[in-house]
Amino acid sequence: MLYQLAHILRDDFPWLWNGVDTVNGWLFTLRYGNKSEEIVRRWKEDIPYQILPLRDCPTEAVVAFFSHQPEDAFRFFRPHGFDRRSIERLKKNKAFLAYLLKDGDTIIGYFFLRSFFWGKCFRGRMVDIEWRGKGIGTMMNRVMNSIGFGLGMHIFETVSKNNIASYKSAIAASKCKIIKEMENNDLYIEVLRQSSASTKKEQK
Repeated sequence: MLYQLAHILRDDFPWLWNGVDTVNGWLFTLRYGNKSEEIVRRWKEDIPYQILPLRDCPTEAVVAFFSHQPEDAFRFFRPHGFDRRSIERLKKNKAFLAYLLKDGDTIIGYFFLRSFFWGKCFRGRMVDIEWRGKGIGTMMNRVMNSIGFGLGMHIFETVSKNNIASYKSAIAASKCKIIKEMENNDLYIEVLRQSSASTKKEQK
């Protein structure tokens, strides 16, 4: 219900969506503060890539990253606009926890948790076309799980059964529960928290 309402607001009432986004950002900050940044700092020590918050990355570089991706990369990935204005708006949204994954000066991945102050969030990610097949998507999923569960939130995602790579990545990184099968072969799933022992075993 929340997922469907969010899409209706975003697509049909963008002015209302922007207002709801602003209020949600304020309330999210009051409840969670900057706890997510501490979780990300711990992950930086465990992976060979740099994790950079969206707000700290030049907008032009982010737009260039999306422009570099082939058209088919956006067939199943349409969480927001990819132009300069849209990216600038996302940077100001405190509840939109978005990060770039970099190898040196090259952006190789993008991931986010669109979060709500009452404790739910939706995760999404994109791997650069030249870095696919290296386990980057699965790794970003694990970082998102660490952030979401570290904040005490419930994590959800929609993934198409037609998007084999994304579907396998979602399953590989997480224990998932299918909430509902939606139109166009989309699955609305909840990511389930795993025990610390299970997580450590999985990462080895």
